[in-house]
Amino acid sequence: MNTLPKLNFPAIHLRARREADKTYVWDALRRSYLLLTPEEWVRRHVIGFLTGHCGVAPTSIVQEYPVQLNGTAQRADIVVAGSDGRPQLLVECKAADVRLTRSVYEQAARYNAVVGARYIMLTNGLETLLYELRTDCYKQIDRMPSLG
Repeated sequence: MNTLPKLNFPAIHLRARREADKTYVWDALRRSYLLLTPEEWVRRHVIGFLTGHCGVAPTSIVQEYPVQLNGTAQRADIVVAGSDGRPQLLVECKAADVRLTRSVYEQAARYNAVVGARYIMLTNGLETLLYELRTDCYKQIDRMPSLG
């Protein structure tokens, strides 16, 4: 695997192992090792940021959150639930070399039409965009909402 880029999130510590020229990282939330892909690298950083800097309890984070779209099973990368168990934030993670285009925004908005979180976050680890759902549209916001 190529060297993974430094991201615009605080540094994280990963427990990793190598198997057959592949790197796997420990996911404490799912209690298993996951293949370290460029997208997983971003996801690990987002989770570290949410738990270490935003006050989100690890038990409030669901990865690969199931979303049914037109009868097809999809998965949101990360959903953060509030103390009432309802989704607060939907996060769509992309690899650092993937631009955050309109289609990435539309993907997250489609997922969130099912999930119903107040906020969506798009990130490739280098750029992060945040949106708040207002009555019937999303408005871009410039800071992380309080989630803890």
